Amino acid sequence: MYYSNGNYEAFARPRKPEGVDDKSAWFVGAGLASLAGAAFLIRDGQMAGERITVLERLDLPGGALDGIKEPKRGFVIRGGREMENHFECLWDLFRSIPSLEVEGASVLDEFYWLNKDDPNSSLQRATVEQGRDAHTDGLFTLSDKAQKEIIKIFLATREEVEGKRIDEVFGEDFLKSNFWLYWRTMFAFEEWHSALEMKLYLHRFIHHIGGLPDFSALKFTKYNQYESLVLPLYKWLLAQGVVFHFATEVTDVDFDITAGRKQATHLHWVRDGVPGGVDLGVDDLLFMTIGSLTENSENGDHHTPARLNEGPAPAWDLWRRIAANDPSFGRPDVFGSHIPQTKWESATVTTVDRRIPDYIQKICKRDPFSGRVVTGGIVTAKDSAWLMSWTVNRQPHFKLQKPDEIVVWVYSLFVDRPGDHVPKTMQECTGEEITREWLYHLGVPVADIPELAATGAKTVPVMMPYVTSFFMPRRAGDRPAVVPEGSVNFAFIGQFAETSRDCIFTTEYSVRTPMEAVYTLLGVDRGVPEVFGSTYDVRSLLAATSRLRDGKELRVPGPAVLRRWLRGKVDATEVGELLAEFGLVPEKP
Repeated sequence: MYYSNGNYEAFARPRKPEGVDDKSAWFVGAGLASLAGAAFLIRDGQMAGERITVLERLDLPGGALDGIKEPKRGFVIRGGREMENHFECLWDLFRSIPSLEVEGASVLDEFYWLNKDDPNSSLQRATVEQGRDAHTDGLFTLSDKAQKEIIKIFLATREEVEGKRIDEVFGEDFLKSNFWLYWRTMFAFEEWHSALEMKLYLHRFIHHIGGLPDFSALKFTKYNQYESLVLPLYKWLLAQGVVFHFATEVTDVDFDITAGRKQATHLHWVRDGVPGGVDLGVDDLLFMTIGSLTENSENGDHHTPARLNEGPAPAWDLWRRIAANDPSFGRPDVFGSHIPQTKWESATVTTVDRRIPDYIQKICKRDPFSGRVVTGGIVTAKDSAWLMSWTVNRQPHFKLQKPDEIVVWVYSLFVDRPGDHVPKTMQECTGEEITREWLYHLGVPVADIPELAATGAKTVPVMMPYVTSFFMPRRAGDRPAVVPEGSVNFAFIGQFAETSRDCIFTTEYSVRTPMEAVYTLLGVDRGVPEVFGSTYDVRSLLAATSRLRDGKELRVPGPAVLRRWLRGKVDATEVGELLAEFGLVPEKP
């Protein structure tokens, strides 16, 4: 397996790998990683679909990419996915998957046209004092000290920040800045999370720093992620003959491990309470999704809080059993044993008439019923004790929505603090009580909140114990390589497998890891698209520098005569032109 970029490799079709007709494939889990891996086996590995089997403990595919309607509770979305144009592996996959919405088009075509016609942006990123504009005004408000801290972590080696927390490398100035407000609420980072992951995000998305305050860098699907991404991919796989077994829990994997060679030899599962399994030879490829950010998620309803489930966690327990076989299989407890630090709660609010949408429109400054971009990303209640954020995507967000319904996603990072209007923690609240707290920060008059929360919406809270587990401080070896050294027939895929340069909590990561796994184990003669190289692009670096300084020009220390001399030397070069283009020095008179 090797990396590539450019059209030469992107448009090439690989030759059929030698011996692929004698191979079969097994996938543990039916999340995006497994679905993508199966698609790459068929498209690029030219494996027959009927030789691929996907095993899933739940009753439907998609994993964390969900979006369903529960008849008694209402619509449920545990989270949303923010995408961008340089998710190279994701778009490489979906260019080949037919759209369910547009005849003759791919999912990528549909997505591209949608976001061309209706580009994303936010008109109000944050509020204070019950729905008033917080006037963050697109500014980062980073002091010189905070700017230096960002540069320091950007230039640091991975080894220098391994095992460190964000609040160990950034000081109080940074943690009080608008930049950190935007960053933490957009990506769900906490101060105790990994400084290494923060560094990887800075490198990965340096080209989008300018779009951070207004979300103009982001792109979204037409409907929820299940209907827009998972369903077309799942239906295509079924049409290719891929076999899915739901309600099937994989419980263990046996390995034969000797010096320099590792082989998976047996897969154990339980289906309908009956133990089963299959022997694996060298031609039986095994792709394992390890860990899970949505494991043990629990739904409440409008009148019932969502329970925090700290009991047995099958996905994590499976990884623990696998990891016990060899040190190269990772250290799951680094991520999956810190529920107080990795949990947060979301809620799906479905409004039932037009009373609440009027308040939404006052803040987002767009008609929620237009079918176009509404909030353009999350709106954060900056002074919320819960640090609550909420968003309204294009409506309808579900095909089954009624004309007067608006689906809103709400989440909070601090679920153990009493609210500002409801004197309870979010974790203790029913859907109706969460709605009250949200309506308070939306600017609804306090006297009107009880009636509106009771009769104007139906809310499903969801507690997720492990949702930011991959952000826990980590070191090399805590996550296993996609294909561990010596492996002859197995790979790890998903958010807890280690690949170079890319960053987790993205749909891209869930597609990149299985692409690398398939290309490696089959010897596919085509490059995996490398991570977009904006971190090495001087234009992207200069643009980011200008934005991080809120447009302020660079000030060269020393006497004025020295500054004039340096400016004279630089002005006549392309460097000078670039510095002026990005506002870091004044334009020449």
